[in-house]
Amino acid sequence: MRAPEEVIIRPIITEKTNRLMEDLNKYVFEVHKDANKHEIKHAVEKLFGVKVKAVNTLYARPRVKRTITRRGRVYGATRGYKKAIITLDKNSKIDFMSL
Repeated sequence: MRAPEEVIIRPIITEKTNRLMEDLNKYVFEVHKDANKHEIKHAVEKLFGVKVKAVNTLYARPRVKRTITRRGRVYGATRGYKKAIITLDKNSKIDFMSL
């Protein structure tokens, strides 16, 4: 089993995830690509001291990007990553500003 600091890479904070946090008490994290749901649950409970109700995972695939420059078309790609949506118990809350 990995250390909790290795499993959770960073929180993903966007307008959509802020809405999930406020309305449904769900938090979104980028996690290690080989981490399973049990490791993710253990890591969140250990790092933030909260009670996790459910863990959903998905793999955000890499996307091809194209730009046109003087030299012609240049292709690149964003990196793919694994994302975990954590549902907390109704009495639990994570405050990212105090971390």
